[in-house]
Amino acid sequence: MTYAKRILAAAIGLVLSGAALAQKTQLTVYTALETDQLKAYQEAFNKVEPNIEIKWVRDSTGVVTAKLLAEKANPQADAVWGVAASSMALFDKNGMLEPYAPINLDAIMPQYRDKKSPPAWWGMDVFGAVVCVNTVEARKKNIPIPTSWKDLTKPEFKGQVVMPNPASSGTGYFDVVAWLQLWGDENGKGGGWKYMDALHENIAQYTHSGSKPCNMAAAGEYVAGISFEYRGHTNKAKGAPIELVFPKEGLGWDLESFGIYKGTKKLDAAKKLADWASSKDAMLLYGKNFAVTAQPGVAPKLANVPADYESRLIKVNFDQAASSRERTLAEWTRRYDAKSEAKK
Repeated sequence: MTYAKRILAAAIGLVLSGAALAQKTQLTVYTALETDQLKAYQEAFNKVEPNIEIKWVRDSTGVVTAKLLAEKANPQADAVWGVAASSMALFDKNGMLEPYAPINLDAIMPQYRDKKSPPAWWGMDVFGAVVCVNTVEARKKNIPIPTSWKDLTKPEFKGQVVMPNPASSGTGYFDVVAWLQLWGDENGKGGGWKYMDALHENIAQYTHSGSKPCNMAAAGEYVAGISFEYRGHTNKAKGAPIELVFPKEGLGWDLESFGIYKGTKKLDAAKKLADWASSKDAMLLYGKNFAVTAQPGVAPKLANVPADYESRLIKVNFDQAASSRERTLAEWTRRYDAKSEAKK
């Protein structure tokens, strides 16, 4: 090959490689997934779809929900992956999601997906309530291990309970929804609000993260942290001196869910992400972190979560949780926000 031909071949190679790089699609994905999950999920997806890059926009559920609602007139997201179903129902109500049936939809249990066909969103895994109790601190303070939500209102827990703020945390919101559904709302006068009034007396702080209360209990800062089972399981597995309590009245919960943002200019790539995120391979990854996945029979038993965990979940109406969200959070904020941690 002559020198001129070699130069020409090299130039053609550069053009072709540049074209290949140019074919990469970047998806902006809004998420409330834990930061220690993002890398594993992204790497597994990119083994199947190497030409789709994910640009994560991550925050707690309440912050992501508020951000997406604020951007409704000027959307920035292409997809929403790992945000609570109660928020997804709210986005759907506002016409913000693109209905799509991923190729693995039939494998997802009906109770864990939007009822419409095609669905606006579908679930990945359940995240549900747990109380992380520091056994060392409980013994020091002569506080018995609680077995119920109502135990946390007893005088011995004064100043020893932390929980997430429902306006910023999906975990906090599903707790509030559960208590209102268990004991009544009645526009601020029901038994659910009476319970939260009593609990508030013992609350040291409302955090802006669903993980933080369990982390604080694990570190011995407080005796009891109302959190969710993934964080409780991982902290206990790392050796934290905590007992995981699943209150006997029933557990609030929500679904980490997926939806395509309406109006995305990258719909084909977003559909490929939806297809993979609903696959058995993805569900196997979700099952490493959560006891219940939207596809049945996938998640292995987590050592620190009871075998009958799914049966302890209360029945939740996601549409109702979405439609009453603004009123519920306004009432909660009026009553209890004075004990919330300062926002950064």
